[in-house]
Amino acid sequence: MKVSEIYGKKQNKDCPSKKSLSFEIFPPKKDSELKNIDETLAVLCELEPDYISVTFGAGGSANCNRTIELAKRIKREYHVEPVVHLTCLHYNKAEIDEFANILTDAGLQNVLALRGDKNPNIAEKEDFRHASDLIAYMKAKWDFCFLGACYPECHPESDGRISDVKYLKTKVSAGAEVLLSQLFFDNKLFFRFQEDCRIADINTPIIPGIMPVINASQIRRMITMCGATFPVRFQKIIHKYEDNKEALFDAGMSYALSQIIDLLVNDIDGIHLYTMNNPLVARRICEGIRNII
Repeated sequence: MKVSEIYGKKQNKDCPSKKSLSFEIFPPKKDSELKNIDETLAVLCELEPDYISVTFGAGGSANCNRTIELAKRIKREYHVEPVVHLTCLHYNKAEIDEFANILTDAGLQNVLALRGDKNPNIAEKEDFRHASDLIAYMKAKWDFCFLGACYPECHPESDGRISDVKYLKTKVSAGAEVLLSQLFFDNKLFFRFQEDCRIADINTPIIPGIMPVINASQIRRMITMCGATFPVRFQKIIHKYEDNKEALFDAGMSYALSQIIDLLVNDIDGIHLYTMNNPLVARRICEGIRNII
């Protein structure tokens, strides 16, 4: 099933449905870690997500790509719809064609189209400079559902909110049917971004991405990487409990749950949970919202 169909059903006023629940995982880097990912998937799929997205590492060939192999396993063995992340900055059209053919042959219908991070160790290519280029190219040749990334606090390379929404509009016009947000810790910023999108006539489902933070080094790394605002309330939690692993875990879960509940009561379309391949985190969150999502 295409992810766009999931949201089409949920937006049918004659057939109201629950909000979507989805997870992000990353593929193991070594064969020895495959057992661990199976244990993680077993727990995640018990929670009945609408789909699971699988992150992508640039630079590898399509035939040995762990993202695609893991997506196949999710669909065939766990009967959950996978979303395959696909970056384009380091690939040319022929290489993207190869990826698309493999996805099609495997019955994988959903692609999260991304530019990809700049990497000084991997040569950039000229065919695709933006995710919108990738979507437009693939949409003309294949029948995938395309998802796009969005940034409640602006892309790190953006000139500002107006420029960011303008580019996002280009991505949606190219064919992105669902938007998954970068992580954030202040819901007010997400609601402001959501309003900016509606003013710009971007009416696709915008799914907030939530990352439960369970250790101090993790939060500092995430803020450095994506530039997310670190609310004072959250700063106090980290400062008070960073030397108490168990207490910080509970406090981090509570903060994430408070974010999610606030989002749900404000009528968002669903929740996308960045699991960091930690099934305990996903289970705790799902137990906390099982009667309200």
